[in-house]
Amino acid sequence: MATDTKKLRWYNIALLAFVAVWGLNNVFNNYAQQGLSVITSWILIMVLYFVPYALIVGQLGSTFKDANGGVSSWIKETSTKRLAYYAAWTYWVVHIPYLAQKPQGIMIALSWLFRGNGDFVNTASSVTVAMISLVIFLAFLWFASRGLTTLNRIGSMAGTAMFVMSILFIILAVAAPFMVSGVHVATPDMGKISTYLPKFDFNYFTTISMLVFAVGGAEKISPYVNNTKNASREFPLGMLVLAGMVALCAILGSFGMGVLFNSNHIPNDLMANGPYLAFGMLGKYFHVGPTFVILFAIANTLAQASALAFSIDAPLKILLGDADDEFIPARLSKLNAKGTPTNGYLMTGVLVSILIILPSIGIGNMNELFKWLLNLNAVVMPMRYLWVFLAFILLSKQVDKFQSDYHFIKNKVTGMIVGGWCLAFTAFACILGMVPKLDMSADPGTWWFQLALNILTPVIFLALGLILPAIARHDKKKLA
Repeated sequence: MATDTKKLRWYNIALLAFVAVWGLNNVFNNYAQQGLSVITSWILIMVLYFVPYALIVGQLGSTFKDANGGVSSWIKETSTKRLAYYAAWTYWVVHIPYLAQKPQGIMIALSWLFRGNGDFVNTASSVTVAMISLVIFLAFLWFASRGLTTLNRIGSMAGTAMFVMSILFIILAVAAPFMVSGVHVATPDMGKISTYLPKFDFNYFTTISMLVFAVGGAEKISPYVNNTKNASREFPLGMLVLAGMVALCAILGSFGMGVLFNSNHIPNDLMANGPYLAFGMLGKYFHVGPTFVILFAIANTLAQASALAFSIDAPLKILLGDADDEFIPARLSKLNAKGTPTNGYLMTGVLVSILIILPSIGIGNMNELFKWLLNLNAVVMPMRYLWVFLAFILLSKQVDKFQSDYHFIKNKVTGMIVGGWCLAFTAFACILGMVPKLDMSADPGTWWFQLALNILTPVIFLALGLILPAIARHDKKKLA
């Protein structure tokens, strides 16, 4: 008798997806940009973007259940091999800013672990940070080239610990005013509705890329849809529960931030030092000293280190494995005795090194450098989601051609409209996210420098993707 592999229920799907999608830093980063008005933004982004995004991924995953390459495979099935290559390239290249920032996260965590404060963020020059970051990155690049997998195994444990710390923060921050005497709410007028309403001006729209960045990555859920019992009913239910869980954590987490940090006077280093400052305050309130800070610093160090090692290797192998040989130069795919694509690692090393060093020339301190690189990630990383929505538009256009256990939208026109909305919203967020937030106290020269980097970085990254096929054709002509 055949074994029934479709054992996942809606609650299994919701929990698996929640762990994959959500993280505590999403609360801190978006509160730092919008204050308590971010609560309204979370509600809007969940209803208008995240729910259709997750359900779109479900239909794509169910339709192309045997496709191992994810987004690039979806594009290949619905369009051309060339377009699939560009999807694979985008998926890889958007990890370059991600890799450039991970060493900074490690430095901040270790600073709090051994010095017990965030002074390093506010006192270290950007050049010093760039040099240390470069050393850390190159060390991890070397370890990854040796086939080191220990950090990935440690990372799964650290990821679980980070998830526990996230839930702990939400519970303690929200409960502190009610459970601990003497705790004063930092933000005034938290009982007024006006406190939670965003001001929909240009500055606001430059921050929505961070929200898109926070809820992105739902394509990680796609493999689970085919293991779901009664996918047509339970998968969308699981996704709706997921959206509710994410919204609840985002709203309660942001509310907790309003308790700890005045929404009208947000600390300038909240993105970099926020979690440690918050856990330090909670440690004092609940009389456990620096315990929470130490636990979070250890978990975050291991999680950042694991993410750095994994993101050097996995996206590159996806690019080289999924893209057709017609578009990838043979020398880039060449493997050493350990199965490592050495030239691919070299290309990664060069691009990340440039992105670590170049910004330090025009950005004067670590805090500004950290915020800029985080915002650059929020601009660049969602570009890979564009391919998800394009794949869904192409699928909807040919919906009668494919079979699926789960359909989010069966109507061709409606599917194309919903996919087009998500694609347009993502592109809108990425483009406006390139504009640094206006700060009248900041140096205008730094603002323009950041704007130039925000525009040039994705343009150059995408242009490099156009060069590789030309190199591949040139190499084949030489061998012919």
